[in-house]
Amino acid sequence: MAKPYSVDLRSRVVAVVVEGGASCREAAARFSIGVSSVVRWVQLFRGTGSVAAKPMGGDHNSRLGDEGAWLLARIAAAPDLTRRELADRGVQVGYGTVWRFFAKENITFKKNRIRHRARAA
Repeated sequence: MAKPYSVDLRSRVVAVVVEGGASCREAAARFSIGVSSVVRWVQLFRGTGSVAAKPMGGDHNSRLGDEGAWLLARIAAAPDLTRRELADRGVQVGYGTVWRFFAKENITFKKNRIRHRARAA
């Protein structure tokens, strides 16, 4: 993932536009950055007085945190969980959330010979 531009660069670009009177296009050409970036930085500065980038990354807490013990016990008993069972417990999550939970717990679901019953033994 790309990193945001430094606050120093953002401050210099905004200063050229706000205090220096240059246009956003002129500032973008002078600092070799995109015009849209300069426009957003100036709007941010005029709205908040800051040019700092917003925090990156999302929520790293699992939506299944409170149900983790139940989920692990349920999978140990029978590895055929459905999202409906989670919904019955009041947990509304997507497939990706469940798979990330299993990946974090190092639980995998590999195919085995017993599941290949379509052929003769």
